[in-house]
Amino acid sequence: MIPWIIFAVVVVPLVVVGFVATRRRTVVGEHPAGEDAQEQALIEQEFAEAEAYEAKWRADDEKKYHQERLP
Repeated sequence: MIPWIIFAVVVVPLVVVGFVATRRRTVVGEHPAGEDAQEQALIEQEFAEAEAYEAKWRADDEKKYHQERLP
């Protein structure tokens, strides 16, 4: 019983602190400090183009699927 209490008091807070520290580093890495409005607009445009391409690909893939003859 005592090892479980020690585990709960020591290990669980360490895991939580590690998770929070990792999350903060990830957020900082995703949004660099030097990113301005023009770069943000370019990124948004690239995402929009990628989503449009994906939608077109899905539509084409669905057409191919319906044209295939299944045994």
